[in-house]
Amino acid sequence: MKQIVITYGLIAGFIVTAFMAYVAYAIDKNPDFEGSMILGYTGMLVAFSFVFIGIRNYRDKHNNGVITFGKALKIGALISLIASTIYVGVWLFEYYCLYPDFMEKYSDAMLKKMNSTNITAAEIKVKTDEINRYKEMYKNPLWIIALTYVEVLVPIGILVPIISALILKKKQPATA
Repeated sequence: MKQIVITYGLIAGFIVTAFMAYVAYAIDKNPDFEGSMILGYTGMLVAFSFVFIGIRNYRDKHNNGVITFGKALKIGALISLIASTIYVGVWLFEYYCLYPDFMEKYSDAMLKKMNSTNITAAEIKVKTDEINRYKEMYKNPLWIIALTYVEVLVPIGILVPIISALILKKKQPATA
């Protein structure tokens, strides 16, 4: 099991990181880049498809075609954790070494975009305060780590292992 988890975790980590690196580069060069969120979550889905593949591989090749929901979920969660940890580590490197002004550029672009929409001054104030809170949080590396884990784990990294485990669970055939 360990080999499957490490192998597929590294593959998923490489893929999700490649997408993230491209999106960060694109936003750095063009802060108005519209497709960043879609491209980022597409990358996460592509990467976390290896959770499904890893669980299926373990079930079919190492466990005689049988796996419980719990075991499948454990394998999927570990693959997700490895991929997410790689994602967080690479983001920290990118943020501190390549794009230290990322939050400033990103928040400026968000504020500019907000001001060009038809929302009320009160809504703009609420959003501006929220953006400023995130900018403040990004001054602390622990918050960067926490927010980056949430970004990758909460929407995709937790859901994919659960769905994969539900789909791939297979009981031992009953013997007569």
